[in-house]
Amino acid sequence: MTKILFLEDDHLFGETLVDLLEESGYEVEHFANGQDALDATFNTKYDLYLLDINVPLIDGISLLHDLRKADDKTPAIFLTSHKDKSMLEKGFLSGADDFITKPFDSDELLWRLSALLKRTQATIPTVVGKLSHDLEHKSISYNGEVLELSKKEYDFLTLLMQHANENLPKELIIDSLWSSGAGGSDGAVRVYVNRIKTLLPELQIENIRGIGYKLVC
Repeated sequence: MTKILFLEDDHLFGETLVDLLEESGYEVEHFANGQDALDATFNTKYDLYLLDINVPLIDGISLLHDLRKADDKTPAIFLTSHKDKSMLEKGFLSGADDFITKPFDSDELLWRLSALLKRTQATIPTVVGKLSHDLEHKSISYNGEVLELSKKEYDFLTLLMQHANENLPKELIIDSLWSSGAGGSDGAVRVYVNRIKTLLPELQIENIRGIGYKLVC
């Protein structure tokens, strides 16, 4: 069963959302402050973080920033009443995969959760050429050496591994790396292609003109 860490200090709203998620088949652990949520991540492996921003002790953005610094790549969605671009920017820079603005439609929340989990939990081959994937630790090795990757570099490489020897459309890359489309563009994709090529010059990533890219192995 998919396990969600839910951070929300509004008790009534929190209980309502927990009921919705549990009725939809998710296992949910609800925390009212960021410190308790952070402590829980040391002992439990979650499949997704659902985080409010303005909570006591450690706010949601700071919490996710600390988790990403600790190389925690668990997908994360912010629930927030904030609508200004600066807050959205802070959230995405802290490592968020998506934002949902309060008030929101329950069905939309469930659709977004499902879509994000499908992208992040899709079957990734264990070995593709000299690349090997460790799902438990969310790490990728090349020729036996663990790679130091950012979240998007990791996501991009796993996507290439899933579609090895296939044409990978740029639109699919953008949808996978930028959950809400924010920041996604052909230029941004090229940046990550070049980063991977610089990191792994022996890796053969072909530019398929007008379509996207292909990992040849």
